Amino acid sequence: MSPSTMSTRPSIGVSIQAFTAREMVQQIRQAEAAGIPTAWTTIGGAGGADPLTTFAAALMETESIRLGTAIIPTWPRHAIVIAQQAMALEQLAPGRLRLGIGPSHEPGMTRTFGVQWHTPLSHLREYLETLRALFTTGEVNHEGAHVVARTKWREPVPVELLASALRPRSFELCGELADGAISWMCPRAYLVEQALPAVRRGAERAGRPVPPLIAHVPIAVTSDRGAARDLARRQLGNYGQVPFYRAMFETSGHPVGADGYSDALLDDLVVSGTEEEVAERLAGYIVDGCGEVLAAPVIDTADRDQSIARAFRAVARAQVLVG
Repeated sequence: MSPSTMSTRPSIGVSIQAFTAREMVQQIRQAEAAGIPTAWTTIGGAGGADPLTTFAAALMETESIRLGTAIIPTWPRHAIVIAQQAMALEQLAPGRLRLGIGPSHEPGMTRTFGVQWHTPLSHLREYLETLRALFTTGEVNHEGAHVVARTKWREPVPVELLASALRPRSFELCGELADGAISWMCPRAYLVEQALPAVRRGAERAGRPVPPLIAHVPIAVTSDRGAARDLARRQLGNYGQVPFYRAMFETSGHPVGADGYSDALLDDLVVSGTEEEVAERLAGYIVDGCGEVLAAPVIDTADRDQSIARAFRAVARAQVLVG
């Protein structure tokens, strides 16, 4: 199965909330049993354990659920290394890996890895070009400002290639080069008014079909909206201090002030309510034009297991609504 022949059925996936690699595998099995089509993980999705390594175990213990990275940061890994890891997973379970890459955030990349952060959009472009060449032709000869890559495989390995996006230019780049754009922390109105048109512009400029926008949406399964806001402020408040996110919030009409996120911003950003209400609101993103939804549970740590179970049930309900 290649990216071009994968099902276009609307998908509602879930972000795994695990502290260890073993727990991640268990939750992926739980998500598959619930009927969720895709389980996603972030860079810290297994308490810091490498997600692609963990995916190898999860793929062997599940039958059909697809596994996506949202995202693998590009700065710490050479493009060929990412491609080799993806090749191994594709060979183990053809068509089930969804490789999402991105530059991540400057503070984390410079502080943790000591990278020389500059022109991140050009950096992402070179990674996408390098990976695309390997996945489609099995060969690459790229010499750029960020990536130097020369290798040849026995045959191409068709891996779905996604990328993170935050501002309009990065959504345009995804429209031009990726199989989909993965958002994060973007209010719903921003996705509709800014992101979707940008993905379309990039695809039209490249003369290719418009890839899906995968709306990465925080969810809190609780009918107490105030409690949902409090959880989101505690767990997601740091993004309001990152310049790129602050600029995006400003563009969305929700500037972040000294007091942090406003209630209006959180109401446009976080999907909350009963399981039924969360499912309906997640399905609404598909109606708005997003190709998929990636639901990221905001977990109540005082009731962690049940909080995760409620989130999984809501996501499964949403999948039934769009399927």
